[in-house]
Amino acid sequence: MNDCLFCRIAAKAVPAKIVYEDDRILAFDDIRPMAPVHTLIIPKQHFASLNEVPPEEADLMAHILMKAREIAALKGVGATGYRLVLNTARDSGQEVLHIHFHVLGGRPMLWPPG
Repeated sequence: MNDCLFCRIAAKAVPAKIVYEDDRILAFDDIRPMAPVHTLIIPKQHFASLNEVPPEEADLMAHILMKAREIAALKGVGATGYRLVLNTARDSGQEVLHIHFHVLGGRPMLWPPG
């Protein structure tokens, strides 16, 4: 997807502060952080949202969840607490239509978020 910002980041065509990478996923710091720690985790394969992820890719979603806790620990918030957020489609607040998880931490989180 040449017009997808996150696909371009995954292809290293757009610079990002990469926190973690393997053959399936990429994690990088958000350029507009909403918390002291705000890292995005994306699959390298393009899916616009969770609604587009086929059942046969359930292991990819599990992989992201397991890596999220490692990334939280790497960023120093694993023990103190972090929030993992997935927005799906425009009404949820999803701005980039490439599935991505937000790892947020470094301060107390409020509920409801607003």
